[in-house]
Amino acid sequence: MTDPDHRTRHPTTLPGRIERMRDRLADLSKGLSLGQRLQGGLSQALLSAGAAVLAYLPTQALGLKEGFWAAITAMAVVQTELVATRNSGRDQLAGAAIGGVVGVAVTLAGGQHLLGYLLAVILSVLACWLVNIASASRLAGITATIILLVPHTGTPQHMLLSRVGEVAWGALVALCLVWLRTRLGRR
Repeated sequence: MTDPDHRTRHPTTLPGRIERMRDRLADLSKGLSLGQRLQGGLSQALLSAGAAVLAYLPTQALGLKEGFWAAITAMAVVQTELVATRNSGRDQLAGAAIGGVVGVAVTLAGGQHLLGYLLAVILSVLACWLVNIASASRLAGITATIILLVPHTGTPQHMLLSRVGEVAWGALVALCLVWLRTRLGRR
C-alpha cells in the first residue's frame, strides 16, 4: 500500500531530498534578474532552434520520410548541460526502440485496435521499468501510440525503423551541438 504522505513524513528519503533540491533550484531560477533570464532563455531558444533545423534539413537525404520527428527529438533532447543532454538522448532512443518493438509485436500479433493499443502502452512502460530505464517509459508509451494510432503507409516494421532512425538522428544532432557549445565555451 502506498502512503500518500511518504515525502512529508520522511524528508530524508531520496524522493524527499530530490524534491527539496528541485524546489531550491526553482527558487534560485526565479531570483534571476530579467536580463539574466533573457540571456539564458535566448541561449536555450537559439540552441533548440538550431538543433531542430540541423536535425530536420538532411532527413530526406538520409531516407527519413518524417523529418519532423528528428526536429522534435532534437528540441526535446537539448539541455543546458552535456550530461543532461546525453541522458535525455538515451531516454529518447531507448523509449523509441522499446515502444516501437512492443508496438510492432502487438500489431503483428493482434492487429491495430483499442485493446491492442492499451496492451502495447502497458507493456512498453513495464518493459522500461523491468530493464531499469524507467525514465524512458513515457517515450516508450508515446512511440507505441505512434505505431498503433498514427495512420501510415507501409508495414509496422517500416514505421518502427523510421521512427527509431528519426529519433536517433535528432538525439545525435542535439548531443553534438551541445557538446560543441560546451567545448567552445571552455576556451
